[in-house]
Amino acid sequence: MTDASSEQLDIFVIGGGINGCGIARDASGRGLSIALAEMNDLASATSSASTKLFHGGLRYLEYFEFRLVREALLERETLLRAMPHISWPMRFVLPMHKDMRFESTTPTSRLLNTVMPWMKGRRPTWLIRFGLFLYDTLGGRQILPGTAKLDLTNTPEGAPLKSKFRLAYEYSDCWIEDARLVALNARDAAQRGARIMTRTKVTAATQQDGIWSVTLDGPDGTQTIQARMLVNAAGPWVGDIIHHKARLNSREDVRLVRGSHIVTKRLFDHDKCYFFQGTDGRIIFAIPYETDYTLIGTTDHEQEDPDQTPICTDAEKDYLCAFASEYFERPVTPDDIIWSYSGVRPLYDDGATSATAATRDYTLKIDQSAGAPVLNIFGGKITTYRRLAEHAMDKIVPLIGGKSAGWTAGVPLPGGDFPVTGVQDQIDALAKDYPFLTDRWAKRLIKAYGTDAKILLGDAQTAADLGRDFGATLTETEVRWLMTHEFAQRAEDVVWRRNKLGLRMTAEQIAALDTWMVAA
Repeated sequence: MTDASSEQLDIFVIGGGINGCGIARDASGRGLSIALAEMNDLASATSSASTKLFHGGLRYLEYFEFRLVREALLERETLLRAMPHISWPMRFVLPMHKDMRFESTTPTSRLLNTVMPWMKGRRPTWLIRFGLFLYDTLGGRQILPGTAKLDLTNTPEGAPLKSKFRLAYEYSDCWIEDARLVALNARDAAQRGARIMTRTKVTAATQQDGIWSVTLDGPDGTQTIQARMLVNAAGPWVGDIIHHKARLNSREDVRLVRGSHIVTKRLFDHDKCYFFQGTDGRIIFAIPYETDYTLIGTTDHEQEDPDQTPICTDAEKDYLCAFASEYFERPVTPDDIIWSYSGVRPLYDDGATSATAATRDYTLKIDQSAGAPVLNIFGGKITTYRRLAEHAMDKIVPLIGGKSAGWTAGVPLPGGDFPVTGVQDQIDALAKDYPFLTDRWAKRLIKAYGTDAKILLGDAQTAADLGRDFGATLTETEVRWLMTHEFAQRAEDVVWRRNKLGLRMTAEQIAALDTWMVAA
């Protein structure tokens, strides 16, 4: 056993998802000493299984979640400026039709059923337009364009859709490379002094005289670290930490909701997304993905056990295909599916009757029942992670000290120190400096590493200078960068989280990469 108890940290963070890494970054920047443990790889659960959007959550307006939507809308442009390499604006096309319905438990649905019973649960066009007006105005847009009416007849946006769809509204949100967001927050936290430990599991946490002793099991064996405060950002395992690891006397608990997505062959030729409304009241997105594919999701189903690996079931695949086929002229079938993934959202258990109705807002709870403080984190969205971290620090600083002023707004993540409008300039400059790069390769590197792409490539004159070619433009130089700077240890970390080259690599190539990484 390694005993690190002589070193007493300010905060020990449990969980290497976006909430844990975001808090570690914020706290490190305020001069606090931080260690973070993640039992798997960074972003290995919920934070790599999102719909990959910075968005306000248009449908949350129907649940009257105005605070959440406003905060998320305000954050979109703050985040866009801080990470223009891994996030970019997108336009969303919302086709209109008479069969649109509410999810029956929404407050808006219940209200309209009372005052307009003849609507019979339909979602009227005027209400959608009003919702889009709120969406445009709640967040004070400066970069993103507002809502516009769109004629679907004889237009690229209408071409893949059934002919009955003639009118749509178009609004703005943003794409985000979710798992890269987590890795870059962890990297920035480490550069500011945090200790980031992956594949390191918390097996127990006990407190004595106001100090937590956290027992860890990781690559270096068992060790104990002391800290003045715990941050429980364990995502789906937040309840396990509360009840079994820290053994807190708490009634707070988490509600696990599984969301699944499918990735198909490319279904349309433009770069806009679709927001589809179903006759069951639910919505799905169809989003251009990794140039050659379309991402469709998501579902909402209860998940009982966080240790049960979430999968996109055959029933969910059929549901998503059937839902999309209600809109696309050419039916989407399971044969079109290239890949699927599923994640578990750790929502605060607010007693909602359905998984869809459970609040997506985050809840932060300080627990001092054991003596030393713990901050338990429930819920949260990728879009509001930075504000969640600030609100977490508002609760942490009065208990253990540190700078009270937030600092992360406007501070770029690694590689993001260039203008939002400068992505193509970065791609062109990289291609000029490294003529052996193809256009697609240069674009991939900039949209992953931003200004760090040039540092990564160094003084290479040819592709051969980058070392072994693992396939799909993944080279030894890039893998070493990910191992050194972004905490990657295995092939799955690289090809499914630091990037999505697993879509283009064979099983044999991925296995060879894993063998090389283990040896390295």
